[in-house]
Amino acid sequence: MSSRSGSKRGSAKPAPRDTSEFDQEFVADTFEPPSRSAKAQWQRAKRKAGRPTEGKGHKVISVSIERGLLERSDVLAKKKGITRARLIARGLRAVLAADGADAP
Repeated sequence: MSSRSGSKRGSAKPAPRDTSEFDQEFVADTFEPPSRSAKAQWQRAKRKAGRPTEGKGHKVISVSIERGLLERSDVLAKKKGITRARLIARGLRAVLAADGADAP
């Protein structure tokens, strides 16, 4: 049986630690107000994750589309790894560009 530092198993006492910092009841009272950068970082962390803004933002619309066409577009979107909305936006941009109405 090997032993560390020549002592028997279970007889070694843990090294004493300085635990005086845990004796205080309200350590929050000793905190300083957060710095400007810490406040900004906190606001960014608190912010809900949303969709990234593209162009002028998004507008939710309701559009009627033939079921077969919708199924085919969903298959293509999945194959390309994009959303249905992104596929439709690409199609609209292509039609607008072909018609000469392409906006920046």
